[in-house]
Amino acid sequence: MTQDSPPSALTSAAADEIESAILDLARSEPTLGQAAVAGRLRQSGLQISASGVRYIWQKHGLETAVKRLQALADAAPEGVDALSESQRHLLERGTLSTRLARDAHTGEEHGKGGDGGGAALDRRQLILHAAARLFSQQGYDRTSIRDIAGEVGLLPGSVYHHFASKEALYLAVHREGFKRVQERAKAAAAAGRDPWDSLRRACEVHVSGMVGDSPIDRITGRSLAFTGHQNLLAMTRDDREAFEKIYRDLIDALPLAPGADRTLLRLVLLGALNWVFIWYREGRRSPAAIAEGIVDIVRRGVQA
Repeated sequence: MTQDSPPSALTSAAADEIESAILDLARSEPTLGQAAVAGRLRQSGLQISASGVRYIWQKHGLETAVKRLQALADAAPEGVDALSESQRHLLERGTLSTRLARDAHTGEEHGKGGDGGGAALDRRQLILHAAARLFSQQGYDRTSIRDIAGEVGLLPGSVYHHFASKEALYLAVHREGFKRVQERAKAAAAAGRDPWDSLRRACEVHVSGMVGDSPIDRITGRSLAFTGHQNLLAMTRDDREAFEKIYRDLIDALPLAPGADRTLLRLVLLGALNWVFIWYREGRRSPAAIAEGIVDIVRRGVQA
C-alpha cells in the first residue's frame, strides 16, 4: 500500500517505520526533495508516495529544505557550523527568502504592494530559484505552482503575478541561467592569454556555476532534454544559440589540426561541461582543475 495521506491506512508499525525513515533522511540529506525521498525509500522496500513524504514533513514542520536545515542546525551543539558550506549558503538564502516573502505578504494584505520595485525584483528572483530547485529535484511534470509558492512562503497568486504559467516560469529559469553563464564566460574568456587559455577560463566559470549553490545555474543546459516536452526545448532555441555562440567563437579561434570537426568539438565539450554536475563531489577536484583537465584532454586530441 502506498502512503499518500495520514498513515492511518497502514499498520501502526509500518507507519512508524516509514515516518522514522523519512525523518532519518531529513537529518542525513536535508536538501533531498520529496520525490527523491520517496524514491529512495521505495528502493529500500518502503512504499510511500511523494505526497506521503510531504505529509510527514508537514507534521514535523520540515516541509522545506530550509526548515530541515534549520532543524539540523538547532539540534547540533555547534549550530550552523554543523552544516556544509553549501548547506549554510542555502539556509542563509532561505532565511532571506522567508523574510522577503513575509514582507511581501504583509504588503499584499494591507494593499501596499510590498516595499516597491526592489522587493518585487527580489521576489521574482526568489521564485526563480525555488522553481529551479524543485524542477531539478522533482522534474517539470511533478512540480506545481503551489509547490513553488510554498517553497518561498508565498501564495500561488503571487507567483502568477510574476509568471503567467508554469511553462513561462520554466522557460524563465533557463533563460536566466543562459544569460548568467553567457555573461560570465564572455568576461572570463576576454582575460585569456591565448585562444586555449580563453577557452579554459570560459569552461572554468561554466563548471563553477554548474556545481555552485545556485539551482538556476545547475539546471541550465542539462534538464531541458529530459523534460519530454519538445515544445519547451524549441522555445529556448534562441537563448541556447546565443549561449553556444560563445563557444563557437572560442573554438573557431583555436589552432586545430587540419580536418578537425569544430562543430563536433563544441558539442562534445558542452556535453562534458553540462554533465559535470552529475558526478561532481565537493572537495575532490576544484572547478578550475576539472575545466583544465577537460580542455587538456580536448587539446591533446585536436590541436595542430
